[in-house]
Amino acid sequence: MPEVYTTDHSASVLRTHSWRTVSNSAPHLLPHLKPNQQILDVGCGPGSITISIAKHVPTGHVTGVEYVSDPLEGARELAIAEGVTNTTFQEGNIHALPFEDDSFDIVHAHQVLQHIQDPVHALKEMRRVTKKGGIVACRESAELTWFPESVGIAKWREVTERMQSAKGGYPHPGRMIHMWAREAGFSDVKRSAGAWCFGDDAERAYWGGSMEERARSSGFARDVVEEGFGRPDDLETIAQGWRAFVQDQDAWFGLLHGEIICRK
Repeated sequence: MPEVYTTDHSASVLRTHSWRTVSNSAPHLLPHLKPNQQILDVGCGPGSITISIAKHVPTGHVTGVEYVSDPLEGARELAIAEGVTNTTFQEGNIHALPFEDDSFDIVHAHQVLQHIQDPVHALKEMRRVTKKGGIVACRESAELTWFPESVGIAKWREVTERMQSAKGGYPHPGRMIHMWAREAGFSDVKRSAGAWCFGDDAERAYWGGSMEERARSSGFARDVVEEGFGRPDDLETIAQGWRAFVQDQDAWFGLLHGEIICRK
């Protein structure tokens, strides 16, 4: 399948991804975790969610897969640093997962389906490698909001969504992932919603600072210009918008997510 991911695994991207844990990014999954489960985390990136899940299944095992090797060594190092020994990390394509049928109790993906051209096929693959009675759990962004109004942040949203759509992805599909699951063959699909909020000084510095850096130096910044989705001055507008967000004590940014638990 063609690559449609709109950024890369640069330091600024990995910093935002490394903040994620099962508690803040997959709370819908927590009630389903049991100590001895075999779990697959698809699109694991730097491994922070993978490792967080592994801590909840101490006699089980969690495998993290990513379509490129770039972040995997960092994920292995993070597992060692946190004393987690029940994880492995490897390359793997969500459209053709390198595992036998009925291999895992749980297959999980966070903010992955929006970055691929055929999410229904991907969900079929996730279903294939899930054991009978097991679950597939996914979470995808559905909507964004912020305060105060910002020309830079609005430009960021416009450019990123236009780029993602042009590459064949699906910007913020959380509202519809349950329908993809049904098309993939699931009849038992539980829907829920979750949210991120970045408002206090530390949260704004983390989120807005990383986004500013992405606009200045990342695969996103490179592709915006090279592929004609914007100009260098657009990137500067975006970067300045995020810097102002960090500095404004009244600023607030929120993301609504759609979540699904699909029983095989």
